[in-house]
Amino acid sequence: MRLASYVLPDGVTSYGLVDGNTILDASATLRAAFPNVVEFASSGGSMGDFHGAQARNFNEVVLLPPVDLDKIICVGLNYLSHIIETGRDVPAHPAIFTRHPNSVVGHGQPLIAPRVSDRFDFEGELAIVIGKRGHHISAREAMNYVAGYTCFNDGSIRDYQRHTSQYWAGKNFDRSGSIGPWLVTVDEMPNIDSETIVTRLNGLEMQRAQFSDLAIKIPDLIEYVSSVCELSPGDVIATGTPGGVGAFRNPPVFMKPGDFVEIEISRIGTLSNVIEAGRRE
Repeated sequence: MRLASYVLPDGVTSYGLVDGNTILDASATLRAAFPNVVEFASSGGSMGDFHGAQARNFNEVVLLPPVDLDKIICVGLNYLSHIIETGRDVPAHPAIFTRHPNSVVGHGQPLIAPRVSDRFDFEGELAIVIGKRGHHISAREAMNYVAGYTCFNDGSIRDYQRHTSQYWAGKNFDRSGSIGPWLVTVDEMPNIDSETIVTRLNGLEMQRAQFSDLAIKIPDLIEYVSSVCELSPGDVIATGTPGGVGAFRNPPVFMKPGDFVEIEISRIGTLSNVIEAGRRE
């Protein structure tokens, strides 16, 4: 299933089943039983639950991040192609940093190029969405805790990222990253390693990789992260970006106001955002 979260024309926040070019909206009764996408997906909900649902066109709704964002856990240096372009060694453990929810927007919403920097970079990523609570999860059991997958753009302000050894500043500018367009449940992607991610800037391909290129695989990421903190339904783990980021191109390529960036993952879809200039207060 492809499950989207959005705001209806009357201002009500809802979710629904993506069915081609329309969304089958969850009824008030369904939302009362399962308030959000993750609870519905993790409950064993099925496409049949949307039988008779009202069909909405995409232009009727404003898409939100597919899950209610709380913990956004990001992994750096996790594709062999990206490790090679940076000249670093393969890490023994995941390079973890976090993003705040207000740094991330949904599909179709503008990303904001901050006025303090002209080094706004793209990072196309696969995001894992956790479906049930767990602590000290073994890699063997890890996939049982995944509700689904979505696309992620870990928009990075490169000069701020490198001010110190900590990534936080360059990864948490307001509205600098994005997630979506919807959650795809795990049954739709039974062999995740064979799927492909592509990043395009203004229609030009910048990144391409298969998930088999991940240095630290998804089960091992979940095991490591859950050894540090308890994971909860709706938590997001962004798994890292492939080679081809703008900072390591010659010459470098950075996003600027007016640009259009797309992250496409096979069997999921395409996360698209325009770039707008940050306001001067």
